[in-house]
Amino acid sequence: MTQLQFNLDMDILKESVINSNLDTVIKSAVVLVLNEYMEKERDEFIQASAYERTNQRRDFRNGYYDRELTMSIGKLELRVPRTRSGDFSPTVFEKYARCDQAFILSMLEMVINGVSTRKVTHIIEQLCGESVSKSFVSSLTQKLDPVVNEWANRPLNMDYYPYLFVDAMYIKVRENHRVVSKAVYIATAITEKNKREILGLSIDHVESFESWSRFFQQLKSRGLQSPKLVISDAHQGLQKAIQREFIGTSWQRCNVHFKRNIIEKLPKKNSEEIRSMIKRVFGAVKIEDSRRFKEELMKQFSDEPKYEKALEILDDGYEDTIQYMSHPAKMHPHIRSTNSLERLNQEVRRREKVIRIFPNTQSAFRLVGAVLMHYQESSYDKKKSLGK
Repeated sequence: MTQLQFNLDMDILKESVINSNLDTVIKSAVVLVLNEYMEKERDEFIQASAYERTNQRRDFRNGYYDRELTMSIGKLELRVPRTRSGDFSPTVFEKYARCDQAFILSMLEMVINGVSTRKVTHIIEQLCGESVSKSFVSSLTQKLDPVVNEWANRPLNMDYYPYLFVDAMYIKVRENHRVVSKAVYIATAITEKNKREILGLSIDHVESFESWSRFFQQLKSRGLQSPKLVISDAHQGLQKAIQREFIGTSWQRCNVHFKRNIIEKLPKKNSEEIRSMIKRVFGAVKIEDSRRFKEELMKQFSDEPKYEKALEILDDGYEDTIQYMSHPAKMHPHIRSTNSLERLNQEVRRREKVIRIFPNTQSAFRLVGAVLMHYQESSYDKKKSLGK
Protein backbone atom coordinates (compact mmCIF):
# COMPACT_ATOMS: atom_id res chain seq x y z
CA MET A 1 0.00 0.00 0.00
CA THR A 2 1.33 3.51 -0.89
CA GLN A 3 2.43 5.49 2.13
CA LEU A 4 1.25 9.12 1.83
CA GLN A 5 3.07 11.95 3.63
CA PHE A 6 1.16 15.21 4.16
CA ASN A 7 0.98 18.29 6.37
CA LEU A 8 -2.12 19.70 8.10
CA ASP A 9 -3.20 23.32 8.16
CA MET A 10 -2.70 23.80 11.89
CA ASP A 11 -4.15 27.33 11.79
CA ILE A 12 -7.56 25.90 10.95
CA LEU A 13 -7.28 23.31 13.70
CA LYS A 14 -6.07 25.95 16.20
CA GLU A 15 -9.11 28.11 15.42
CA SER A 16 -11.38 25.12 16.13
CA VAL A 17 -9.66 24.55 19.48
CA ILE A 18 -10.09 28.17 20.55
CA ASN A 19 -13.67 28.70 19.37
CA SER A 20 -15.34 25.29 19.67
CA ASN A 21 -16.10 22.54 22.12
CA LEU A 22 -14.13 19.28 22.24
CA ASP A 23 -16.53 17.36 19.96
CA THR A 24 -16.16 19.97 17.26
CA VAL A 25 -12.38 19.93 17.66
CA ILE A 26 -12.26 16.18 17.15
CA LYS A 27 -14.52 16.37 14.11
CA SER A 28 -12.45 19.22 12.64
CA ALA A 29 -9.24 17.27 13.12
CA VAL A 30 -10.67 14.16 11.46
CA VAL A 31 -12.05 16.21 8.55
CA LEU A 32 -8.66 17.86 8.05
CA VAL A 33 -6.85 14.54 8.07
CA LEU A 34 -9.25 12.84 5.67
CA ASN A 35 -9.43 15.81 3.28
CA GLU A 36 -5.64 16.08 3.17
CA TYR A 37 -5.33 12.32 2.76
CA MET A 38 -7.69 12.36 -0.25
CA GLU A 39 -5.79 15.33 -1.75
CA LYS A 40 -2.52 13.43 -1.59
CA GLU A 41 -4.20 10.33 -2.99
CA ARG A 42 -5.29 12.38 -6.00
CA ASP A 43 -1.71 13.63 -6.46
CA GLU A 44 -0.51 10.02 -6.43
CA PHE A 45 -3.19 9.03 -8.94
CA ILE A 46 -2.44 11.90 -11.33
CA GLN A 47 1.33 11.49 -10.80
CA ALA A 48 1.77 15.24 -10.77
CA SER A 49 1.49 18.02 -8.20
CA ALA A 50 -0.64 21.09 -8.75
CA TYR A 51 0.58 23.19 -11.74
CA GLU A 52 3.43 20.71 -12.32
CA ARG A 53 4.35 19.94 -15.92
CA THR A 54 5.51 16.35 -16.36
CA ASN A 55 5.35 13.60 -18.98
CA GLN A 56 4.15 11.14 -16.30
CA ARG A 57 0.84 13.00 -15.78
CA ARG A 58 -2.15 10.66 -16.31
CA ASP A 59 -5.07 13.01 -15.58
CA PHE A 60 -6.04 16.55 -14.54
CA ARG A 61 -7.65 18.02 -11.44
CA ASN A 62 -11.30 18.96 -11.70
CA GLY A 63 -12.28 20.61 -8.42
CA TYR A 64 -14.17 19.05 -5.52
CA TYR A 65 -17.58 17.86 -4.44
CA ASP A 66 -19.07 17.54 -0.96
CA ARG A 67 -19.92 14.17 0.53
CA GLU A 68 -21.05 13.05 3.98
CA LEU A 69 -19.36 10.30 5.99
CA THR A 70 -21.07 9.04 9.16
CA MET A 71 -18.65 7.92 11.85
CA SER A 72 -18.97 7.12 15.55
CA ILE A 73 -18.06 10.75 16.30
CA GLY A 74 -20.95 11.98 14.14
CA LYS A 75 -21.56 13.05 10.56
CA LEU A 76 -18.61 14.59 8.72
CA GLU A 77 -18.79 16.89 5.69
CA LEU A 78 -15.82 16.04 3.47
CA ARG A 79 -14.40 17.87 0.44
CA VAL A 80 -13.71 15.12 -2.07
CA PRO A 81 -11.27 15.86 -4.91
CA ARG A 82 -12.19 14.96 -8.52
CA THR A 83 -10.30 14.35 -11.75
CA ARG A 84 -11.33 15.30 -15.28
CA SER A 85 -11.74 11.68 -16.41
CA GLY A 86 -13.70 10.72 -13.30
CA ASP A 87 -11.57 7.60 -12.80
CA PHE A 88 -10.16 8.68 -9.43
CA SER A 89 -11.88 7.29 -6.33
CA PRO A 90 -10.47 7.93 -2.82
CA THR A 91 -9.97 4.90 -0.61
CA VAL A 92 -11.57 6.66 2.36
CA PHE A 93 -15.06 5.66 1.22
CA GLU A 94 -13.99 2.18 0.21
CA LYS A 95 -12.51 1.66 3.66
CA TYR A 96 -15.41 3.09 5.62
CA ALA A 97 -18.30 2.51 3.19
CA ARG A 98 -19.85 5.82 4.38
CA CYS A 99 -20.01 4.52 7.95
CA ASP A 100 -16.87 3.59 9.85
CA GLN A 101 -16.57 -0.11 10.63
CA ALA A 102 -16.42 0.30 14.41
CA PHE A 103 -19.70 2.19 14.20
CA ILE A 104 -21.27 -0.60 12.14
CA LEU A 105 -19.99 -3.32 14.48
CA SER A 106 -21.39 -1.45 17.47
CA MET A 107 -24.82 -1.37 15.88
CA LEU A 108 -24.64 -5.06 14.97
CA GLU A 109 -23.58 -5.89 18.53
CA MET A 110 -26.62 -4.07 19.87
CA VAL A 111 -28.94 -5.97 17.52
CA ILE A 112 -27.39 -9.34 18.44
CA ASN A 113 -27.79 -8.53 22.12
CA GLY A 114 -31.51 -8.00 21.72
CA VAL A 115 -31.80 -4.24 21.21
CA SER A 116 -34.60 -3.40 18.78
CA THR A 117 -33.80 -1.45 15.61
CA ARG A 118 -35.95 1.39 16.92
CA LYS A 119 -33.86 1.61 20.09
CA VAL A 120 -30.62 1.31 18.11
CA THR A 121 -31.54 4.35 16.02
CA HIS A 122 -32.33 6.28 19.22
CA ILE A 123 -29.01 5.25 20.84
CA ILE A 124 -27.03 6.28 17.76
CA GLU A 125 -28.77 9.66 17.76
CA GLN A 126 -27.90 10.15 21.45
CA LEU A 127 -24.26 9.13 20.97
CA CYS A 128 -23.51 10.80 17.67
CA GLY A 129 -26.06 13.56 17.36
CA GLU A 130 -27.12 12.07 14.03
CA SER A 131 -30.08 9.85 13.23
CA VAL A 132 -30.08 6.68 11.17
CA SER A 133 -33.18 4.99 9.81
CA LYS A 134 -34.54 1.64 10.97
CA SER A 135 -34.18 0.36 7.41
CA PHE A 136 -30.50 1.34 7.48
CA VAL A 137 -29.93 -0.66 10.69
CA SER A 138 -31.86 -3.61 9.22
CA SER A 139 -29.76 -3.52 6.05
CA LEU A 140 -26.58 -3.58 8.14
CA THR A 141 -27.59 -6.87 9.73
CA GLN A 142 -27.38 -8.46 6.29
CA LYS A 143 -23.61 -8.12 6.65
CA LEU A 144 -23.90 -11.03 9.09
CA ASP A 145 -25.14 -13.42 6.37
CA PRO A 146 -21.79 -14.67 5.02
CA VAL A 147 -20.37 -14.94 8.55
CA VAL A 148 -23.34 -16.90 9.92
CA ASN A 149 -23.54 -19.12 6.83
CA GLU A 150 -19.86 -19.98 7.03
CA TRP A 151 -20.22 -20.87 10.72
CA ALA A 152 -23.40 -22.89 10.16
CA ASN A 153 -21.72 -24.94 7.41
CA ARG A 154 -18.27 -25.40 8.96
CA PRO A 155 -16.82 -28.95 8.91
CA LEU A 156 -17.50 -31.18 11.92
CA ASN A 157 -15.01 -33.92 11.06
CA MET A 158 -12.13 -32.40 13.02
CA ASP A 159 -13.47 -33.65 16.39
CA TYR A 160 -15.56 -36.51 17.70
CA TYR A 161 -18.65 -35.58 19.70
CA PRO A 162 -19.69 -38.46 21.97
CA TYR A 163 -22.66 -36.54 23.47
CA LEU A 164 -25.17 -34.71 21.30
CA PHE A 165 -28.01 -32.50 22.62
CA VAL A 166 -30.91 -31.51 20.37
CA ASP A 167 -34.07 -29.49 20.87
CA ALA A 168 -36.54 -27.37 18.92
CA MET A 169 -38.21 -24.06 19.72
CA TYR A 170 -40.86 -22.12 17.82
CA ILE A 171 -40.71 -18.60 16.40
CA LYS A 172 -43.10 -16.45 14.35
CA VAL A 173 -42.17 -15.61 10.76
CA ARG A 174 -43.98 -13.57 8.12
CA GLU A 175 -44.47 -15.65 4.99
CA ASN A 176 -46.70 -14.99 1.96
CA HIS A 177 -48.43 -12.13 3.81
CA ARG A 178 -49.24 -14.43 6.75
CA VAL A 179 -47.64 -14.95 10.15
CA VAL A 180 -46.69 -18.61 10.63
CA SER A 181 -44.88 -20.62 13.30
CA LYS A 182 -41.60 -22.26 12.38
CA ALA A 183 -39.39 -24.66 14.29
CA VAL A 184 -35.79 -23.72 15.06
CA TYR A 185 -33.62 -26.82 15.48
CA ILE A 186 -30.48 -26.40 17.57
CA ALA A 187 -27.76 -28.98 18.25
CA THR A 188 -25.01 -28.72 20.86
CA ALA A 189 -22.44 -31.30 21.87
CA ILE A 190 -19.64 -32.22 24.23
CA THR A 191 -16.30 -33.09 22.68
CA GLU A 192 -13.94 -35.87 23.71
CA LYS A 193 -12.03 -33.18 25.59
CA ASN A 194 -15.23 -32.43 27.52
CA LYS A 195 -15.78 -29.00 25.97
CA ARG A 196 -19.23 -27.79 24.98
CA GLU A 197 -19.79 -26.65 21.41
CA ILE A 198 -22.77 -25.42 19.43
CA LEU A 199 -22.85 -27.51 16.25
CA GLY A 200 -25.54 -25.86 14.21
CA LEU A 201 -29.12 -24.88 13.57
CA SER A 202 -31.87 -25.23 11.02
CA ILE A 203 -35.31 -23.68 10.52
CA ASP A 204 -38.19 -25.80 9.22
CA HIS A 205 -41.97 -25.62 8.98
CA VAL A 206 -42.83 -28.15 11.68
CA GLU A 207 -41.21 -30.46 14.19
CA SER A 208 -41.56 -33.91 12.63
CA PHE A 209 -39.68 -37.10 11.85
CA GLU A 210 -38.87 -35.82 8.34
CA SER A 211 -37.58 -32.44 9.52
CA TRP A 212 -35.48 -33.96 12.30
CA SER A 213 -34.04 -36.43 9.77
CA ARG A 214 -33.11 -33.56 7.44
CA PHE A 215 -31.41 -31.75 10.31
CA PHE A 216 -29.36 -34.81 11.28
CA GLN A 217 -28.47 -35.47 7.64
CA GLN A 218 -27.22 -31.90 7.36
CA LEU A 219 -24.98 -32.41 10.41
CA LYS A 220 -23.71 -35.71 8.99
CA SER A 221 -22.96 -34.09 5.62
CA ARG A 222 -20.63 -31.73 7.50
CA GLY A 223 -18.75 -34.68 8.97
CA LEU A 224 -20.59 -35.46 12.21
CA GLN A 225 -20.07 -39.09 13.26
CA SER A 226 -22.64 -41.09 15.19
CA PRO A 227 -22.40 -40.05 18.86
CA LYS A 228 -22.50 -42.43 21.79
CA LEU A 229 -25.54 -40.71 23.28
CA VAL A 230 -28.19 -38.28 22.05
CA ILE A 231 -29.99 -36.33 24.78
CA SER A 232 -33.40 -34.82 24.01
CA ASP A 233 -37.05 -34.70 24.97
CA ALA A 234 -39.45 -37.53 24.10
CA HIS A 235 -40.82 -36.25 20.78
CA GLN A 236 -41.72 -39.40 18.83
CA GLY A 237 -40.58 -38.07 15.45
CA LEU A 238 -37.25 -37.10 17.01
CA GLN A 239 -36.76 -40.55 18.57
CA LYS A 240 -37.48 -42.23 15.23
CA ALA A 241 -35.05 -39.92 13.40
CA ILE A 242 -32.28 -40.67 15.93
CA GLN A 243 -32.76 -44.41 15.44
CA ARG A 244 -32.60 -44.12 11.66
CA GLU A 245 -29.79 -41.56 11.27
CA PHE A 246 -27.45 -42.68 14.06
CA ILE A 247 -26.98 -46.44 14.00
CA GLY A 248 -25.66 -47.81 17.29
CA THR A 249 -26.36 -44.59 19.21
CA SER A 250 -28.24 -44.67 22.53
CA TRP A 251 -31.00 -42.21 23.32
CA GLN A 252 -31.14 -40.42 26.67
CA ARG A 253 -34.52 -38.98 27.58
CA CYS A 254 -34.16 -35.69 29.47
CA ASN A 255 -34.10 -36.61 33.14
CA VAL A 256 -35.62 -33.31 34.29
CA HIS A 257 -38.57 -33.45 31.90
CA PHE A 258 -39.23 -37.08 32.75
CA LYS A 259 -39.30 -36.51 36.52
CA ARG A 260 -41.59 -33.53 35.95
CA ASN A 261 -43.98 -35.73 33.98
CA ILE A 262 -44.10 -38.24 36.84
CA ILE A 263 -44.58 -35.68 39.59
CA GLU A 264 -47.39 -33.96 37.70
CA LYS A 265 -49.42 -37.17 38.13
CA LEU A 266 -48.86 -37.39 41.88
CA PRO A 267 -51.33 -36.04 44.45
CA LYS A 268 -50.26 -32.66 45.80
CA LYS A 269 -50.91 -33.78 49.39
CA ASN A 270 -49.50 -36.68 51.35
CA SER A 271 -47.05 -37.80 48.66
CA GLU A 272 -43.77 -36.77 50.30
CA GLU A 273 -42.55 -40.35 50.71
CA ILE A 274 -42.92 -41.38 47.07
CA ARG A 275 -41.42 -38.09 45.91
CA SER A 276 -38.38 -38.77 48.10
CA MET A 277 -38.00 -42.28 46.68
CA ILE A 278 -38.27 -40.98 43.11
CA LYS A 279 -35.47 -38.57 43.89
CA ARG A 280 -33.38 -41.44 45.26
CA VAL A 281 -33.96 -43.51 42.10
CA PHE A 282 -32.49 -40.83 39.85
CA GLY A 283 -29.90 -39.66 42.35
CA ALA A 284 -28.07 -42.99 42.32
CA VAL A 285 -24.59 -43.06 40.80
CA LYS A 286 -24.56 -46.71 39.77
CA ILE A 287 -27.15 -48.09 37.38
CA GLU A 288 -27.57 -51.23 39.52
CA ASP A 289 -28.51 -49.13 42.55
CA SER A 290 -30.95 -47.07 40.55
CA ARG A 291 -32.74 -50.17 39.24
CA ARG A 292 -32.94 -51.60 42.74
CA PHE A 293 -34.37 -48.38 44.18
CA LYS A 294 -36.90 -48.30 41.36
CA GLU A 295 -38.09 -51.84 42.03
CA GLU A 296 -38.46 -51.08 45.72
CA LEU A 297 -40.56 -48.04 44.85
CA MET A 298 -42.78 -49.97 42.43
CA LYS A 299 -43.31 -52.76 44.97
CA GLN A 300 -44.15 -50.41 47.83
CA PHE A 301 -46.69 -48.23 46.01
CA SER A 302 -48.10 -50.46 43.26
CA ASP A 303 -51.28 -51.26 45.23
CA GLU A 304 -52.24 -47.63 45.75
CA PRO A 305 -54.59 -46.38 42.98
CA LYS A 306 -53.69 -42.72 43.49
CA TYR A 307 -50.16 -43.47 42.27
CA GLU A 308 -51.14 -45.66 39.32
CA LYS A 309 -50.62 -43.12 36.51
CA ALA A 310 -47.33 -41.85 37.94
CA LEU A 311 -45.95 -45.38 38.30
CA GLU A 312 -47.04 -46.23 34.77
CA ILE A 313 -45.07 -43.29 33.37
CA LEU A 314 -42.06 -44.24 35.51
CA ASP A 315 -42.09 -47.85 34.34
CA ASP A 316 -42.55 -47.01 30.64
CA GLY A 317 -39.80 -44.39 30.36
CA TYR A 318 -37.36 -45.43 33.06
CA GLU A 319 -34.75 -47.26 30.93
CA ASP A 320 -34.55 -44.42 28.41
CA THR A 321 -33.96 -41.97 31.25
CA ILE A 322 -31.02 -43.77 32.90
CA GLN A 323 -28.85 -44.32 29.81
CA TYR A 324 -26.43 -41.68 31.10
CA MET A 325 -25.52 -44.00 33.98
CA SER A 326 -23.66 -46.24 31.55
CA HIS A 327 -21.14 -43.45 31.05
CA PRO A 328 -18.43 -42.08 33.38
CA ALA A 329 -19.85 -40.80 36.67
CA LYS A 330 -18.10 -37.43 36.30
CA MET A 331 -20.18 -36.79 33.18
CA HIS A 332 -23.57 -37.67 34.74
CA PRO A 333 -24.51 -34.12 35.79
CA HIS A 334 -23.78 -32.87 32.27
CA ILE A 335 -25.51 -35.51 30.12
CA ARG A 336 -28.62 -36.59 32.03
CA SER A 337 -30.75 -33.64 30.88
CA THR A 338 -31.04 -30.94 28.24
CA ASN A 339 -30.70 -28.15 30.82
CA SER A 340 -27.66 -26.66 29.11
CA LEU A 341 -29.56 -26.48 25.83
CA GLU A 342 -32.61 -25.04 27.58
CA ARG A 343 -30.45 -22.18 28.88
CA LEU A 344 -29.19 -21.56 25.36
CA ASN A 345 -32.76 -21.51 24.07
CA GLN A 346 -33.60 -18.90 26.70
CA GLU A 347 -30.82 -16.67 25.38
CA VAL A 348 -32.23 -17.01 21.87
CA ARG A 349 -35.75 -16.39 23.14
CA ARG A 350 -34.68 -13.25 25.02
CA ARG A 351 -33.46 -11.68 21.79
CA GLU A 352 -36.27 -13.13 19.66
CA LYS A 353 -38.91 -11.48 21.87
CA VAL A 354 -37.57 -8.07 20.89
CA ILE A 355 -38.38 -8.77 17.24
CA ARG A 356 -41.56 -10.82 17.89
CA ILE A 357 -42.21 -11.50 14.20
CA PHE A 358 -39.34 -12.05 11.77
CA PRO A 359 -39.88 -10.53 8.30
CA ASN A 360 -38.65 -13.75 6.63
CA THR A 361 -36.90 -17.04 7.35
CA GLN A 362 -33.46 -15.74 6.34
CA SER A 363 -33.64 -12.90 8.86
CA ALA A 364 -34.54 -15.44 11.57
CA PHE A 365 -31.64 -17.71 10.59
CA ARG A 366 -29.32 -14.70 10.56
CA LEU A 367 -30.22 -13.45 14.04
CA VAL A 368 -30.43 -16.87 15.74
CA GLY A 369 -27.13 -17.87 14.15
CA ALA A 370 -25.46 -14.65 15.29
CA VAL A 371 -26.79 -15.16 18.83
CA LEU A 372 -25.47 -18.74 18.91
CA MET A 373 -22.06 -17.64 17.65
CA HIS A 374 -21.94 -14.89 20.26
CA TYR A 375 -22.98 -17.30 23.01
CA GLN A 376 -20.34 -19.83 21.92
CA GLU A 377 -17.63 -17.20 22.06
CA SER A 378 -18.71 -15.52 25.30
CA SER A 379 -19.79 -18.58 27.32
CA TYR A 380 -18.59 -21.98 26.11
CA ASP A 381 -15.13 -20.88 24.96
CA LYS A 382 -14.31 -19.33 28.34
CA LYS A 383 -15.28 -22.33 30.46
CA LYS A 384 -12.95 -25.06 31.61
CA SER A 385 -13.44 -28.68 30.60
CA LEU A 386 -16.47 -30.39 32.12
CA GLY A 387 -16.12 -33.09 34.71
CA LYS A 388 -13.02 -31.62 36.36
